Amino acid sequence: MKKILGLVLTSSVLFYASLAHAANTEKAVLAGGCFWCMESDFEKLPGVTDVISGFTGGKLKNPTYNGNHKGHYEAVEITYDPAIVSYQGILDHFWVNIDPFDAKGQFCDKGPSYLSAIFVENDEQRKLAEKTKAAVVAEFPNQTVVTPILNASTFYPIKGKESFHQDYYKNNPIRYNTYRWRCGRDSRLEDIWGDRATH
Repeated sequence: MKKILGLVLTSSVLFYASLAHAANTEKAVLAGGCFWCMESDFEKLPGVTDVISGFTGGKLKNPTYNGNHKGHYEAVEITYDPAIVSYQGILDHFWVNIDPFDAKGQFCDKGPSYLSAIFVENDEQRKLAEKTKAAVVAEFPNQTVVTPILNASTFYPIKGKESFHQDYYKNNPIRYNTYRWRCGRDSRLEDIWGDRATH
């Protein structure tokens, strides 16, 4: 009886601890071209607990990858623990994983859905986003930073028959790495950011 009671109490403590941890997480929504790559880059960042691929920024409801996603950006919803990584830390990681000067898309992917953007939920996020963008602008005075800071809108996760896009880099490593290499993403990031480029 004591063993059973001990197990019940331990399970309860663990359950409520996990709830408390989940309650302390925050979210960021960012667009940086191919969401496979954004998932890969952000899931490696300490403090990030989940990264979901999807669409945001458009008015069309329930956009799909192979169907209509007009007006939407390919984006990721990042869940993170602010006790480990701050929102500014998320943004700092974002900038060195995109080409902020590309007005046509990102790397080999061109078109409106591949443009980079920061989607902010509130004034605090906007201030931090503007601060980090200003730092990039100051660092590259001879280039135009085109990445906008936009108000957050509904985020639509990729789902259903297209859910294979989630964790694509984990589930299809050879295809993913071949795509990333052919796209020239890492070489361009190194050209811009040098040793700060993370991949």
